[in-house]
Amino acid sequence: MSLKSERRGIHVDQSELLCKKGCGYYGNPAWQGFCSKCWREEYHKARQKQIQEDWELAERLQREEEEAFASSQSSQGAQSLTFSKFEEKKTNEKTRKVTTVKKFFSASSRVGSKKEIQEAKAPSPSINRQTSIETDRVSKEFIEFLKTFHKTGQEIYKQTKMFLEAMHYKRDLSIEEQSECTQDFYQNVAERMQTRGKVPPERVEKIMDQIEKYIMTRLYKYVFCPETTDDEKKDLAIQKRIRALHWVTPQMLCVPVNEEISEVSDMVVKAITDIIEMDSKRVPRDKLACITKCSKHIFNAIKITKNEPASADDFLPTLIYIVLKGNPPRLQSNIQYITRFCNPSRLMTGEDGYYFTNLCCAVAFIEKLDAQSLNLSQEDFDRYMSGQTSPRKQESENWSPDACLGVKQMYKNLDLLSQLNERQERIMSEAKKLEKDLIEWTDGIAKEVQDIVEKYPLEIKPPNQSLAAIDSENVENDKLPPPLQPQVYAG
Repeated sequence: MSLKSERRGIHVDQSELLCKKGCGYYGNPAWQGFCSKCWREEYHKARQKQIQEDWELAERLQREEEEAFASSQSSQGAQSLTFSKFEEKKTNEKTRKVTTVKKFFSASSRVGSKKEIQEAKAPSPSINRQTSIETDRVSKEFIEFLKTFHKTGQEIYKQTKMFLEAMHYKRDLSIEEQSECTQDFYQNVAERMQTRGKVPPERVEKIMDQIEKYIMTRLYKYVFCPETTDDEKKDLAIQKRIRALHWVTPQMLCVPVNEEISEVSDMVVKAITDIIEMDSKRVPRDKLACITKCSKHIFNAIKITKNEPASADDFLPTLIYIVLKGNPPRLQSNIQYITRFCNPSRLMTGEDGYYFTNLCCAVAFIEKLDAQSLNLSQEDFDRYMSGQTSPRKQESENWSPDACLGVKQMYKNLDLLSQLNERQERIMSEAKKLEKDLIEWTDGIAKEVQDIVEKYPLEIKPPNQSLAAIDSENVENDKLPPPLQPQVYAG
């Protein structure tokens, strides 16, 4: 293992975090490097292109079918009237088929009308069922919040209820289409409040947060890690990958954090707790808040260790280390859930968007982590990954004067772990010996007791007759003088 202390290949430029289209917003690996706005534009272009190609294909196939039929019937002039009626029927059928194709490939972001909802054969929406305690609490908070906006609040509540009813009938759609419907709803509500309601931007943001909390609390169990996606498969893959990298140390990643400082150690524990707690939240904004709190604890840990403000080059390696150490549950599902259903303005700008983008970069780095990234030989990296061995410890007298202090500390800790392991094995051996001695002592005592019982058997004699009264044989009790009475003598 090389002991070079220079920074390894964990470096992300600030420009690499931004949208690759150059709009200035934060990009996301889940959106192929685009921001939410540019990704939707590219998605719509690709979708419209696919719809156009499918339309042209349907037109061409229909035309070829009509030409083939017309050529086979051209010789039958006597049946011209029948053929005209057939043409009319085929034209109507063509219109119906093309409409069906168009409807199938069209974007399903438009909320269905009340008539369509009433005519649907699905059962009544689940939002009318008895809700859970949390859902009921969030609903009450949402209604109380909207009461302060009077007429605007009533309109927002009406739109939100209609959206939830429409989403109930769209559960059979792909998760991408449901995500698009939700993003369209966010955008339409925000634009309507700004243009019609003349609501200030800061109040629009607060309202959108409450709307997101209300609708996503109700939709969570249907859209988080759905069975129609491979989110669960990705979760298992990243968990397996992180477990295989358990041997990676902070020194290998050049993490500028000294966990021997008690305050720094507390910050690391809090950061791990926050990133794990993300899975327990239902609302995308709450999950983002966990990521933000985790990141702030990381910055504080770096600041205390270095006694100076942390930089972006220090933050990303430390975030990677926290993810490796914490191994958060359902990591990919949570990232995908935030990407699909969070208010896009939060992911495009602000500290939430910055920290979330860094988390996506950290996960991507872990998936592609190799020997070069850790400054190891490929042979050592393969052996560590297979579990054949772990990083070797080095004797203190063999260190060069300019060796990295962090690497020295790593090997010191490994030596302590080795000593603790030997001590534990010794204690286990003594415990097993004590257990054996106790069993032998118990058996010996039982044997001695049995021998004594056999040598001196216990004889149980019948009870003696009861003793008679002392004066039972005296038949002249009535002739006895009375007992002496005490007498008092004067003087």
